[in-house]
Amino acid sequence: MKSVTVIGASLAGLHTARALRSQGYDGRLTIVGDERHRPYDRPPLSKGFLTGTTGQGQLALADAEETAELDAEWLLGTRATRLDTGSRTVHLDTGRTLATDGVVLATGATPRRLPGPGSPPSGTHTLRTLEDARALRRDLTRGGSARVAVIGGGFLGAEVASSCAALGHEVTVIEAAALPLVPQLGRGMAELCARLPADHGVTLLTGTGVAQLHGAGADNRVTAVELTDGRLLPADVVVVGIGVRPATDWLADSGLPLGDGVRCDAGCVTPIPAVVAVGDVANVDGTRAEHWTSATEQAATAARNLLAGRTAAAHRALPYFWSDQYGVRIQFAGRRLPGDTPRILEGSPDDRSFLAGYQRAGRTTAVLALNRPRPFLRLRRELARAAQPATA
Repeated sequence: MKSVTVIGASLAGLHTARALRSQGYDGRLTIVGDERHRPYDRPPLSKGFLTGTTGQGQLALADAEETAELDAEWLLGTRATRLDTGSRTVHLDTGRTLATDGVVLATGATPRRLPGPGSPPSGTHTLRTLEDARALRRDLTRGGSARVAVIGGGFLGAEVASSCAALGHEVTVIEAAALPLVPQLGRGMAELCARLPADHGVTLLTGTGVAQLHGAGADNRVTAVELTDGRLLPADVVVVGIGVRPATDWLADSGLPLGDGVRCDAGCVTPIPAVVAVGDVANVDGTRAEHWTSATEQAATAARNLLAGRTAAAHRALPYFWSDQYGVRIQFAGRRLPGDTPRILEGSPDDRSFLAGYQRAGRTTAVLALNRPRPFLRLRRELARAAQPATA
């Protein structure tokens, strides 16, 4: 293999490029990214960057020396528009085409928008990119306390709400489900985590959706959120955090199997062995994981298989994610099923600090911790050792 093109200057794309080099690939390496920035860390955007405690320079995922070692051609501010898998050619929005032997798909995901015609009022934000975070931060620091409505009570919505509350704003979170985070944590543990917003003066409204946003003035500035139950919630700033969808539109005529991402096998390999997928865009063996650790851990497996021209290894890492909100670090690892029973192992939910294990037939399947990093790490390691290892 003499040339590899990575589509997506992302966490997953960068780690796959690094893995290719570390595994001995010395051919031409091209990295295409639709943003103007080199790969940066996204989790701080909803936390430290939003509150001003983390600067842009601290977001970089590679320093100048590490970037130079990759010996890659960077095409930033450039969007891939089409992939011709037959000729192995990538078409770019600049009109340029790239002939390549191997392709890494690392285009990530894009935020879901509220349904409805037209553009939302000004002051309405999504949060995915650095530019999104800059725009939201400008609105939050215009002066004085603002009424902020966060639509979506998942991890991103909770982190944004926590940051806005820390900045002194009046925050309301709107969640359509009866309780946030039930799919991830199960009802019992989700109920415990749902106590956190009230500790910091944040209002959590559940079981209701958004009917429409109201705006006024010459710039159609947002003034209120109309809920599906008829209530009208005054708002100066709105953040929409209702999930993401994998960025696969440009692959519609590629012939690759699409459906909740790019479908690939357990080794991140598509039906075309010279094309692999990693990160948020990858549906690996029937599962798409939108987590930092998944993006980094898939990289080595995808690189190995791309260079081998076949699935020589499978990605079997233990799922893990974390979230920092309201002064609490929530950590979760394992494979929880709906029938698994959680049990507090140490600490107390009343103190917002505890360790819980999920049990199935006498076996621990997953572990959840709030502000218990050391015991969590120990149990996470035990779960990882018990999990099926990667196989050749």
